Amino acid sequence: MERNTFIVTLSCPDRPGIVHAVSGALLEAGCNIAESRQYESPDTGTFFMRVTVETASERPALEASLAPVAEAFSMKLGLYNGGEPVRTLIMCSKDGRTLNDLLFQQRTGTLPIEVPVVVSNHPDLAPMAEFYGVPFVHLPVTPETKAEAEAKLLALVEEHGVELVVLARYMQVLSDDLCRALEGRAINIHHSFLPSFKGAKPYHQAHARGVKIIGATAHYVTAALDEGPIIEQEVIRVDHAKTPEQFVRLGRDVEGRTLCRAVQWHAEHRVLLDGHRTVVFD
Repeated sequence: MERNTFIVTLSCPDRPGIVHAVSGALLEAGCNIAESRQYESPDTGTFFMRVTVETASERPALEASLAPVAEAFSMKLGLYNGGEPVRTLIMCSKDGRTLNDLLFQQRTGTLPIEVPVVVSNHPDLAPMAEFYGVPFVHLPVTPETKAEAEAKLLALVEEHGVELVVLARYMQVLSDDLCRALEGRAINIHHSFLPSFKGAKPYHQAHARGVKIIGATAHYVTAALDEGPIIEQEVIRVDHAKTPEQFVRLGRDVEGRTLCRAVQWHAEHRVLLDGHRTVVFD
């Protein structure tokens, strides 16, 4: 008999009986639990859980079984088809290294995403998107056209059924309205020097100050610039012998790895929001 795989995520105020109730509902739907992770946040008093199940039942039966539990415990409940790629729109500018990392890993099956379109405010990376067989849309952005460009972007999100937007070195600040429209489903990458080294050439600034560690941070996009909930970070050591150009190369490598991990965890529904923090069941 063919068996379906589903991923269940939930968060709710912590209280006794949650695991028992969820397990009972899954048993009622004929599910076998293949993986289960949980966490009780001492800061917010919130209980988080992610469960992977296998069952001969269809999605409606699982929804019907879980609905009374979700209501009883005031749960924010997510139910996803296991192994189904997340439709992801990638935004970029001129630096193609992180874009290449994402598209390459998507093609090789490492990242469970499907990329229907790449959007850029510059035409430079169109050949890279073409190489991977992904449609490329050039949306120039100026102060006068910013609102129009963002409206077109949201139209593309709607048209392609996009579930996740990834900013792969997209060098434009999103408006507050766009950030709110994409809340919880847009991921950005930046160097970990913020806020110490803001502005142009952060790696050169870091080199001039003689830093010994460089890295990157992947986080959800919010209206507070570069202050969204952090999903993943990585650092590497450097020394006095490295040139600014080597800082840039090493930093970009770290950015690519960090962003890909964050996208993978989001696409596998392993990231849950806990206020300004994230719970990551990696």
